[in-house]
Amino acid sequence: MFLKCRATQAEYFDSPGRPAAEIAEFYATLARVNRFFRFAEPFQNLIPKRLGQDQSRSLRILDLGAGDGALGNLLQDWAARRGWNWSFANLDISLTGLRLSRSGGIVGSVVALPFVNGSFDVVIASQMTHHLVSDEEILRHLREAWRVASRAVFLADLHRGPVLYGLLWVLFHLKSYPAHFRADAMLSVRRGFRVPELAEYARRAGMAGARVRVRYCTRVILEAMKPS
Repeated sequence: MFLKCRATQAEYFDSPGRPAAEIAEFYATLARVNRFFRFAEPFQNLIPKRLGQDQSRSLRILDLGAGDGALGNLLQDWAARRGWNWSFANLDISLTGLRLSRSGGIVGSVVALPFVNGSFDVVIASQMTHHLVSDEEILRHLREAWRVASRAVFLADLHRGPVLYGLLWVLFHLKSYPAHFRADAMLSVRRGFRVPELAEYARRAGMAGARVRVRYCTRVILEAMKPS
């Protein structure tokens, strides 16, 4: 059955040695699609909802797979308009992507984070986890996110379902996007997750009390609160 199992085909985005100009073009194109799908909305909603308004006023946040830092920039500005102070550390395996960020970042792997336990109030990731292939990589990623968070982990990724797949197909037929980007986007959905899969990974990673659900039929959201 179509979309029943996660695809394991490598994405062009993950190819090593891509020129800096091509990477910059990719992030600019991704920003257009992310705005359409309101990619920051889950974090704007869930962080203050789960932590509480008062406890959300000053946060140290680690963004895993941050790329050009677009998510952190948007959330930091959004928080500032509310009089809140959200500071971000961007981590990505690609130095070229991080150089596009207005605040730079840390080169590192999400499966071996270079931070001590509880270094950040909150750890987030958006559309990053599906880039990992093996069960062991995904489990190590979740364990590391859980280890360095002192209060909560919020991960948003692509829901492997026909709604998102169909929306992207329509979008790409209405507007012009680079061929490599279109192919990667459709493949990313096929590499995405269903709720039971991500919930089982969270359980095996020791993320006690983690909740996984689908949001707007397009995203699968994992939220896990550290014990008080």
